[in-house]
Amino acid sequence: MKNCLKAPLLLLCLFLITQSCFEDNDDNTISANEINDFIWKGMNLFYLYKDNVSALSNNRFSSDAEYADYLNSFSKPEELFESLIYQRQTVDRYSWIVDDYIALERFFEGCTIINGMEFSIFMAPNSTNNIFGIVRMVLAGSDAENKGIKRGDLFYEVNGVQLYYNSETDNNFNLFNTNSYSITLGTYNDQGTSETSDDTIDPRNETITLNKLELCEDPIFNASIFDVGNKKAGYLMYNGFTADFDSELNAVFGNFKSNNITDLVLDLRYNPGGSVNSAILLASMITGQFTGEIFSTEEWNSEFQQAFENEDPELLINRFVNNDDGAGLNSLNLDKVYILATDFSASASELVINSLDPYIDVIHIGENTEGKYQASTTLYDSEDFTRQGVNPSHSYAMQPLIFKSVNSSGFTDYFNGLTPDITLEEDYLNLGVLGDPDEPLLAAALAEIENSTGKLSNIKSQAPIPLTIVKKFKNGPRFDNGMYIDKKIPSELINRFLFEHY
Repeated sequence: MKNCLKAPLLLLCLFLITQSCFEDNDDNTISANEINDFIWKGMNLFYLYKDNVSALSNNRFSSDAEYADYLNSFSKPEELFESLIYQRQTVDRYSWIVDDYIALERFFEGCTIINGMEFSIFMAPNSTNNIFGIVRMVLAGSDAENKGIKRGDLFYEVNGVQLYYNSETDNNFNLFNTNSYSITLGTYNDQGTSETSDDTIDPRNETITLNKLELCEDPIFNASIFDVGNKKAGYLMYNGFTADFDSELNAVFGNFKSNNITDLVLDLRYNPGGSVNSAILLASMITGQFTGEIFSTEEWNSEFQQAFENEDPELLINRFVNNDDGAGLNSLNLDKVYILATDFSASASELVINSLDPYIDVIHIGENTEGKYQASTTLYDSEDFTRQGVNPSHSYAMQPLIFKSVNSSGFTDYFNGLTPDITLEEDYLNLGVLGDPDEPLLAAALAEIENSTGKLSNIKSQAPIPLTIVKKFKNGPRFDNGMYIDKKIPSELINRFLFEHY
């Protein structure tokens, strides 16, 4: 496992918005925004919810002139993109557009400009608007780790200013937006009583300055083996389905296999998703006895769905595998897995849980997951929307939802997330150390493996001090919680669509 830390890269400058030309029925040249043309055509072709957006109808425009006027009515590409999203607050919460696809590609490689501290914000006790933060996780190799920040650390000031929250529009969260800021550490004082009316946040008289640098995160955060009675349990905390680390993931399972583990605890509690192919590989490493069976199927918009079914229905099916580009997988052939998952667990994390469920016993410990069952792909401004031949005049790219995943039993649309078998919320004032057998969620899984109802009951009976959560801050840009495909869509299919539509 490795991390790469270096100074921030210079990102591509945003080019001036250019124009492209269209011919109307009178052979008059009509100018339309080139980027907007790319956006509308890409969404018209690929968008999962195209059938629900009237502006994306194939017969929406009667002439090139009408189409050009429509495109030019939007002052920014982002405005057009947002106008084409279907029910942003409830259905499509995850499509996005970027003005720098180089940064997007770096993100998919696991590289982002961050300080490495992930935290949640809570209302301060006995205060109307003061708030404080508690660190959930510190990324290995980050500035936060180098500065000694640890999981469970509490802070209440940024740059010497007390954090406050009155509403989503009245707060000082902007203090976190700079590339460098200081935090003032504190402690939660319950005064030794179970009553909260006298609780306070007390200063530790310690301030730490954090700097954001480019960190290429290794998603394999922790891999350990525990003796549990007469069993051996493997533990893997996996924080992102990053394709560049698939071989390292396979090596971890090779170690589990050589040590003859009997059980596996897969910790996805903070994993927002990533590559669908990496999810298939992980599930195939956990099992191994279902090679060739259906892992999941895909449901696209009606036009694409029909085209796939006509050309080759197998293109809609993802199957369990026994190799990664020819390299054999270290599969464990387990018939049960213990998965730690919370509301931070999304997309590809949920895909693994949902797709394994029809085949083996999946013991989900934690909370309801995020509820993202749709996948996306990167669309570039080129003739076939791939990276090859990309338009050099701008650096925009889109990541729209293009299909939803369905497990082999037909289950999908888990908008409210996947429900745990054992409900156990994290106690932010007693988080424990990730990977430590006494950390509450891991301890619960080990108790289940040991079949110790007494230990599990004791863990679940620990009543945390009630805290009112305000916001959960993650590392990286807004385009997380992603599930994206790596497979190539047949160019003949895209070319036929483009010919028929345009």
